[in-house]
Amino acid sequence: MVRPLIAYLLIVAVMSASFSRLFVYAGFELNRNYIATHLCENRDKPWLHCNGKCYFMKKIRQAEEKEKNDERQSQKNLFQEALFGQKAETRFYSHVVQVMQVPNHRFTLPVADLPIYQPPRLG
Repeated sequence: MVRPLIAYLLIVAVMSASFSRLFVYAGFELNRNYIATHLCENRDKPWLHCNGKCYFMKKIRQAEEKEKNDERQSQKNLFQEALFGQKAETRFYSHVVQVMQVPNHRFTLPVADLPIYQPPRLG
């Protein structure tokens, strides 16, 4: 019972973040008369035929700025999580590689001092 409720709440939260402009537009359309008569900046100038569009554009700009600020804040949080709070312990080892002699008994190269293996003489 609790899991579906939490799932629906998360879905609504994600959708509201994605469609904030749609909610602003829907609120404007539902309250158009009230906005035009009480909240509009140009209500004293009816010849401009604003009808609350100035208020609507202001709210849209505020929603866009909020989205940008949220995105910057989330990027800032991601960057801060990547930093470590403790100092890294660094150790330097002087003896890193150990050379081991492994005998190879499969084949041996011929040990012959023949003149054919000498480089050519210039001259």
